[in-house]
Amino acid sequence: MECWIGVTTEGERRIVRVAGRLSLAHIPEMRVACAESPVLEIDLTDLVSADMAGIEALRRIRAGGATLVGTPGYIRLKIDSKGPPSE
Repeated sequence: MECWIGVTTEGERRIVRVAGRLSLAHIPEMRVACAESPVLEIDLTDLVSADMAGIEALRRIRAGGATLVGTPGYIRLKIDSKGPPSE
């Protein structure tokens, strides 16, 4: 599986589930799925890997107030690390 992004809504809370391999090609779909929700939860339980663009997108979404749940340990380390310097 390349990447699957699913959205469910529970009251005001939007839950976005991401499975497979998150890469640059999936960022536009991810942005749409995460748009305009007062309470956003990103479930990464089934995320296998993410390239640098995917990691950066998750950092930005989290910085915007989303809660990341079920994040695999090695992906959490990448998200929490400073990463390469910006140009």
